[in-house]
Parts: sequence; structure tokens; C-alpha cells
Amino acid sequence: MLKKQLKVVLIGGPGTGKTTIINSLDEKGFSCFHEISRQVTLEAQKKGIDQLFLTEPILFSKLLLEGRETQFLKAQKLNNSPIFFDRGLPDVFAYLNYAKTEYPDYFIEKSKKYKYDVIFHFSPWEKIHESDNERYESFEETIKIDKYLQEAYLKLGYKIVKVPFGSIEDRVNYILHSIEQLK
Repeated sequence: MLKKQLKVVLIGGPGTGKTTIINSLDEKGFSCFHEISRQVTLEAQKKGIDQLFLTEPILFSKLLLEGRETQFLKAQKLNNSPIFFDRGLPDVFAYLNYAKTEYPDYFIEKSKKYKYDVIFHFSPWEKIHESDNERYESFEETIKIDKYLQEAYLKLGYKIVKVPFGSIEDRVNYILHSIEQLK
């Protein structure tokens, strides 16, 4: 009998520790799909656009949506479980809501079409928050974005599991233990 593949998404505002945890899970041999917004931002910067999301939010978001859809489809072809994603499709329209930008219905429709199984939420944590070339949001903006992210997933009917603050090892263990309880 084929076991159901668990698609696990890590969500939270910028600088909350998601990428560090994904990298740790990746190092442990789990199948992981990494955040693609940095890649999209860097490609735009090569073309002279400092922050594509700020100048052309719909174009930026469309590129993200396409990239995350591709990740989801690639994951479905894998025989591994669980599979981890650093952000999911609903993050895209959550950010557009945060930016008060109108967007086509397909942003939500795609988020309804491609469903994840478990959502782990990383709360804003000032102690670890850092801004850089691609992550320009302040801690205060992270708090606001985080609310929109949670609203987006709740709107789609997801249950959100909060990841407690702690060391990388403690957070990874919490996630793995929580997933084990689902089996």
C-alpha cells in the first residue's frame, strides 16, 4: 500500500528562521524545496530593478506563483515523504494583500488547487531577524506580513501549527515529532 505523501510548508514573515530550518532538514536528507523569491529578486537586480516586488508587484508575484507551482508538481513526482517547502502558493496572495495590491483571481484559485498537508508557522522573532540585500523588511513590517500570511492560510481552511522559539535543533525536532504524530 502506498503511503500518502505529506507536503509540509513552513510559513512566517521574513527573518523568522524558515530558511535555516529548511537547510537543516535538507542536510538531514529530507526532500526540500527552497524559497525562490531571492532568486527572482536577484534576477531582477541583474536587470537593474532593485526590488521587483516594490516596483512591479504583480509581475514579481506571478513569477513566484509559477515557481511554487513548479515546485509542487515536482514534489508530486517524488516518492519521498515528508516533503518540505520554504513557503507555499498562498504566501503569494498574502503578500499582495499586505501590499494592498489588487490581483487576478487565479492567485487564489491556484492556491486552492494545490493543497498542502501540514503548515508550520514561525512567529516573528526579533532576536534572529536580520535584513539584507533581498530581505529589506523591518521587524515591524515582518509582524504585519505575518498576520497576512496566517489569514491567507486560514482563509483556505488550513490548520496552522506554531513552531516554538528555540535552537535550530529544537525547532527541527519539534517539526519532525509533530509530523510523526500524523502517521
